[in-house]
Amino acid sequence: MAWGLDNARAIFGAVLIIFILWLLSENRKKFPWRLAFGAMAVQAVLVFLLFGLPASQAVLNTVNSAVDGLAAATAEGTKFVFGYLGGGEMPFVKVDANAPSPFLFAFNVLPLILVISALSALLWHWKILQWITRGFGFLFEKSMGLGGASALATAANIFMGMVESPIVIKGYLDKLSRSELFMMMVVGLSTVAGSTMVAYATILAPTLPNAAGHVLVASIITAPAGILAARIMIPETMFEGGADLDYTSQLKYSSSMDAITNGVQDGLMVMINVGAFLLVFVSFVAIINGVLGVFGDVAGAPLTLQRIFGFIFSPLAWVIGIPWNESQQAGGLLGTKLFLTEFVAFLDLGAVPQAAMTERTRMIMTYALCGFANVGSVGIMTGGMTALMPERRGEILELAWKALIPGFLATMLSATIVAILPMAVFGAH
Repeated sequence: MAWGLDNARAIFGAVLIIFILWLLSENRKKFPWRLAFGAMAVQAVLVFLLFGLPASQAVLNTVNSAVDGLAAATAEGTKFVFGYLGGGEMPFVKVDANAPSPFLFAFNVLPLILVISALSALLWHWKILQWITRGFGFLFEKSMGLGGASALATAANIFMGMVESPIVIKGYLDKLSRSELFMMMVVGLSTVAGSTMVAYATILAPTLPNAAGHVLVASIITAPAGILAARIMIPETMFEGGADLDYTSQLKYSSSMDAITNGVQDGLMVMINVGAFLLVFVSFVAIINGVLGVFGDVAGAPLTLQRIFGFIFSPLAWVIGIPWNESQQAGGLLGTKLFLTEFVAFLDLGAVPQAAMTERTRMIMTYALCGFANVGSVGIMTGGMTALMPERRGEILELAWKALIPGFLATMLSATIVAILPMAVFGAH
């Protein structure tokens, strides 16, 4: 697929997003020009390195194989606990013996969160994940001028949740400046956790080639975008912040079994929260759509919340590089992500038939949706951070809702970087 007007329009989209962030800035005279060019360059280079080089394709294929392996291993545990509901042998004869087992979210996706949470804790205890996080932290510290503490917290957000990552620098939280605290919130809302990455990849795998690779890269490249968005809105004051860090993390486990135990407990809470939020939000959407049904057909189709989101957010979808004929459907997904959860949006994206959306649009939307920036997550983040920093409760409450818009726009910025590049970079034709 050749480079064309849709790619060129994404350049304007990136500029427009940065302009909106500048309009929302507390200090418009202090725009971080160097960081703006540096962050976008880092994003473009990371995308090219992770997709464009022949060796990188082998790495991403390994990631996809690892996700498939984790899903298969988790399926064995699910079958043992839940029997035929989890994919085990059925106690009755199917009408069509060759028909695949039905996809049940509670048994096909939620258990993955539990397994990945425990595995992440174990890899952290074995210092494997610590060294990977330190590597990204060093990259952000040297390339973007971040203080050691905020650089490490930003790197941790690539793999961990927005509540877990501050624990990594718990001993430095009281030393963070207001700007650094805000940046940690924005990056937390603009990225996702490792436990949910695998779940998203599993949902998208049937309709998006290399889904696991795209979800992983989306979380990695959105971290610089989150840094930029936060720094534009609340610039760092000279001689403020920049706490040095000795990389001795406050997140520790006494043994491998302790790591697994804590990982399971943390994963259980995430799994319950995800399931409960989805149950409630999907029910609310059904209620609202039922109420909207009294208006009958509008423009040839029933009025639904998804259609309303589509009308409102279709210009944003178009400006980030999506063709106009697909922008309403894409806009509906953006609205669902912001006001409901990214999980609902990913489920809706995965349910779009292959022929109803091009691979390029599906790929761009994966990057646009891959972040925790939604109304519900602000409450979760506020609760977690105030528990860790009770003395900064007022400051956290002031900044939390302010972080929602830049967190959302950071994922849009990542989507524009992907949309600017020709599809050949991603191995598509």
